Amino acid sequence: MANPFRLRAAALTTTAVLLSAALAGCGDGAKGGDLAAQQLDWKDCPAPSEAEGSGSAPSPLPGGGSWQCATMKAPLDWGNPKGDTIGIALIRARASGPASKRIGSLVFNFGGPGGSGVSTLPAFGEDYAALRTRYDLVSFDPRGVGRSAPVTCESDSQLDVYFQQDATPDNGAERTQLLNRTKQFNAACEKNSKKILPHVATTDAARDMDLMRQVLGDAKLHYFGISYGTQLGGVYAHLFPKNVGRAVLDAVVDPTQDPEQSSLGQARGFQLALDNFADDCTSKSTECPIGATPQDVKNRIAKLLNDLEKKPIPGIAPRQLTQTAATNGIAQSLYSKDFWEYLTEGLEQAYAGDGKILMLLSDSMNGRSENGEYSNITAANIAINCADEKPRYTVDYVQRKLPEFRAASPLFGDYLAWGMVSCTNWPVAGAADHPDVSAPGSAPILVVGNTGDPATPYEGAKKMVDALGKGVAVELTYKGQGHGAYDSKDRCVQSAVNAYLLDGQEPKAGTVCS
Repeated sequence: MANPFRLRAAALTTTAVLLSAALAGCGDGAKGGDLAAQQLDWKDCPAPSEAEGSGSAPSPLPGGGSWQCATMKAPLDWGNPKGDTIGIALIRARASGPASKRIGSLVFNFGGPGGSGVSTLPAFGEDYAALRTRYDLVSFDPRGVGRSAPVTCESDSQLDVYFQQDATPDNGAERTQLLNRTKQFNAACEKNSKKILPHVATTDAARDMDLMRQVLGDAKLHYFGISYGTQLGGVYAHLFPKNVGRAVLDAVVDPTQDPEQSSLGQARGFQLALDNFADDCTSKSTECPIGATPQDVKNRIAKLLNDLEKKPIPGIAPRQLTQTAATNGIAQSLYSKDFWEYLTEGLEQAYAGDGKILMLLSDSMNGRSENGEYSNITAANIAINCADEKPRYTVDYVQRKLPEFRAASPLFGDYLAWGMVSCTNWPVAGAADHPDVSAPGSAPILVVGNTGDPATPYEGAKKMVDALGKGVAVELTYKGQGHGAYDSKDRCVQSAVNAYLLDGQEPKAGTVCS
């Protein structure tokens, strides 16, 4: 079972839309040549593909202008750069300010791994209006994602079954079923995506970004990475330290952790977010409808999940809300404080026997649209993680680790522990225990950590600062809730980040925003 708690922006982008409703493949033709000299053919963007999440073409930009899309050719295998190529889908919004003030392109990666930047950037575009005054805003579908030689595994109907399975087995038969289902999914990925699977590692995406920098005409890569995008940014800085321009890493992945340590950290992070949610609900002047005290809130949620394991309740017909789907939906709502009201309403509804809202939250995490189509975010997430991560965990190993995970989070511990078997029997070997982000000689990189971040716990920011190397990183702390800091719209955070990206002004070491 995949660990969907790693997924980020693509899921967050669609959540509010879903809830309001309820309440280039691989090509063999181009070989050789100087890919850095290619000219991009920018055109108005089409509607997102199914792999990108479907939906409508991006709306016109505020003040006029339109989003433009293009496809960049990149080597399928960076070990053979004159061999077969793939298309990397790009999107941009031209700088809104005078040409004399333009700095260059600002490239975004919103996380996942597996999120489509082509569909996500327009959804968040207004949040970055200040940065567009001096930058072309650019994002992309990393290789294996969306329109960029997407990894495909199972059909929509098969994925409905996949996401309904029991992801927290309690006995031998259930453990065997989970492992067999994981093998089936991974075999489908190999059958349908054999050519691209060996070439979707983060190091491959980082090399694509350096090619992108050259094709866009920039001497340096100016970059804004969020969540997994911080790992990608760190790996880029390691491979190309002299090419780093102004870079921001927000919602920081701990680059020193192996997959087990990362999952354990997430267990603690999501438990902290749940604690904060329960405290917030019960501290208000109005009565909290889902519990009298913080512990009562958590006890009732635990009872709901236990009851759902025995007897699911109606969700979105014909599907039912299972324990796994409910856990997933609860986790999705903890990514942003803006979604806490949905969690409260969804729990109220579930206690009354209706699982629709929690299932909508789960669907958005998994990349499922209202019409039942799935983006390829889960397939890409697993493929990229398994290409990056060397460890392969067995059922016996996970069983031995369960007490530690349960101690970290009574609610999410089992789920995150069993998620570690996702790469078992994966057809491609993983690269390393953890990424190398050491970047001596790099320009300063602004690292932003959020003390209440559930998915990338705050401690990861300091670990990234240390791993980048002495004199490279500048750390900024945000005392807040949710995944990431800039998108919280905190004025202190946005002012500091904007001053750095627009004017090169680094915040003072140890700056704290609250």
